[in-house]
Amino acid sequence: MPAAYLIVESSISDAEKFKSYMAAAPAVVREFAGEYLARGGRMAVLEGDWAPPRLTVLRYPSFEAAQSMYDSPAYRAARELRAGATACFNMVLVEGVDAPPVNPNPKLPQGHS
Repeated sequence: MPAAYLIVESSISDAEKFKSYMAAAPAVVREFAGEYLARGGRMAVLEGDWAPPRLTVLRYPSFEAAQSMYDSPAYRAARELRAGATACFNMVLVEGVDAPPVNPNPKLPQGHS
């Protein structure tokens, strides 16, 4: 089963209120085996004119696990804490691909390190 990725674009308008959400959300993410891959770090627009103020990327073991997290009572409570803390909050869920492992050294045949 392929992993799934939750991608969030946000613009924080009330940092103090957003802290309450950030205190609650990570525990819910972990409860559903999610992990943060990026959270508001440095970014660069490489193509196009999309310039999100802040991006967060999370990985879940499956599309269903991520959807269950989003629908859970615990995350619903976290979302309520976030209400009024952001000027924009867009979230998409995308399923990854089942792909063979990438060879870390393309000069070596697959299976060698």
